[in-house]
Amino acid sequence: MSTYDRATRHAWWMLGALTVAVLFVAVVDRFYGHSTLAFAAAIVGLVVANRRMLSLNCPHCGKNLFFRGLFVVPWPNRTCGKCGAALDRESR
Repeated sequence: MSTYDRATRHAWWMLGALTVAVLFVAVVDRFYGHSTLAFAAAIVGLVVANRRMLSLNCPHCGKNLFFRGLFVVPWPNRTCGKCGAALDRESR
């Protein structure tokens, strides 16, 4: 599996985790009233689910696929922004 494919799988995983977090906060809000603890639990869950993002780097230069300068974006680069390597192919 290529680096880009692993990063794409992580992006879909995070979309699912975000959906679960929003539904969790909505359900708690509906049945128990507004709760900052539910929101905090959702945020902690999203941070833990996103820890894998930091290991998705270009195999040639080490640049992270989700960072664009100072910004983090939800979808990975298909080519490395630093060295130009194609990340959607298997590295040999």
